[in-house]
Amino acid sequence: MTEDTTTTARAAEILAEHRASIDRLDAILVFTLAERFKRTQAVGELKARHELPASDPAREETQIARLKDLASRADLDPDFAEAFLNFIIQEVIKHHEKHRT
Repeated sequence: MTEDTTTTARAAEILAEHRASIDRLDAILVFTLAERFKRTQAVGELKARHELPASDPAREETQIARLKDLASRADLDPDFAEAFLNFIIQEVIKHHEKHRT
């Protein structure tokens, strides 16, 4: 085997390792999001039962600030983290509003 072939083979191994890790992380994200939505579903049902508003802007603001801080500490773009959480919040609010009908 030549040096180029060995280097290419090693690069392919490293690439496969990274991809396997990414696949595991994707699974963790999906299951974590599913668990989060189960919890927010329970919150929505509780809010509907007690005629509480579907959204809580003060809580959302606190959570966004918290997540942006976590993102900074994790070396993740805080603006991306905020956009991601805003997407999740909007989905949660939609679910909460469905309980009201």
